[in-house]
Amino acid sequence: METSDLRIALFSGNYNYTRDGANQALNRLVGSLLAKGAAVRVYAPMVANPDFEPTGDLINLPNMPMPVKGRGEYRLPLRLGRGVKRDLEKFKPNIVHLSSPDPAGHAALSWAQDHDIPVLASVHTRFETYPRYYGLGFTEPLVVGILKRFYHRCDALVAPSQSMVDELLATDMHDDITIWSRGVDRSIFSSEQRDLEWRRSLGLEDDDVAVVFLGRLVMEKGLDVFAETIVQLRKRQVPHKVLVIGDGPARKWFEDALPGGIFAGFKTGADLGQALASGDIFFNPSVTETFGNVTLEAMACGLPVVAAGATGASSLVNDGVTGRLVPLTGKKGAEAPDSEGLAEAIAPYCTDPALRMAHGRAGEERSRDFSWEAINQVVADTYIRLIEDRHALQQAEAAEAR
Repeated sequence: METSDLRIALFSGNYNYTRDGANQALNRLVGSLLAKGAAVRVYAPMVANPDFEPTGDLINLPNMPMPVKGRGEYRLPLRLGRGVKRDLEKFKPNIVHLSSPDPAGHAALSWAQDHDIPVLASVHTRFETYPRYYGLGFTEPLVVGILKRFYHRCDALVAPSQSMVDELLATDMHDDITIWSRGVDRSIFSSEQRDLEWRRSLGLEDDDVAVVFLGRLVMEKGLDVFAETIVQLRKRQVPHKVLVIGDGPARKWFEDALPGGIFAGFKTGADLGQALASGDIFFNPSVTETFGNVTLEAMACGLPVVAAGATGASSLVNDGVTGRLVPLTGKKGAEAPDSEGLAEAIAPYCTDPALRMAHGRAGEERSRDFSWEAINQVVADTYIRLIEDRHALQQAEAAEAR
């Protein structure tokens, strides 16, 4: 079987209406599959003014605003609906790919099983960690149970880092898990994109050391830990400035928590590469990522990375070589880095330019290992394996029935 023989029905909770690392990876995957002759049909919520045009054919899933305070820009896919089921019957997929364990994802899984079609699930974020950021930490065991049931019904999983694979195996989510890593566009993310004039336009002097946050401004990205760490740096009188790249519903909270911080707003494409490369230290306190695209992008821009020693970052950052990984302590409940430890890790980069440059160069070199073409072929090969395994099982069952 070849990639061109694939007919993939891909289900996503957010394919293009709000830009994030997960849907950037999915769109790149679809583009790669289409270029190799595969047929792809994407089923996801559609809105009037999405953040970007989708790659491939997009079919709307019935949906509603996410019923979580501060997350109204996200949509919750509710079900398949008759129109979607008719479209699936017409499309005749030979593999179903689920990228979110939402109600529509559960329905698509049942549909695939009813039609004897293999299912691959991709793990993009640590959904079980989200409740703790919205005062619902007591529901985390329930969420873990729901995820386990969902993933056990799938034929296999793909996850973006070895650390995430290890976590999924340790929590018994599945035993067939392949690494689908992430790539970086080196035409956008490179140390060569550093722009002193752009920095000066924001009030950054050439010798200022800018500690960068990049991402959607939502609490589960560790905004509280970032702010607490900056407080620790200020208490120690470590010279630095704060540069925030991104936007989101928690921006006002973050601005209040970081007086004097520079908020550059949402950036994409070359503007994002310029902004990121114009920083000096990348600080990622999040524990919710399964890979951390922003961490890889920062490394490609030549920035040393200080990150929580969680899934994703721990597979990218070589502690003491390309940056620092700070262990999780549990002080804020399950899995959280300590702000004092993070401040200790950041401080030397603020005061030692040679160390900052050496670790930044090492990170940029490490980022060269991530090629999108090879990475996306891993998913296509996994599709083919699951389809061929299902066909072999069907043939064995038919022979036994005779």
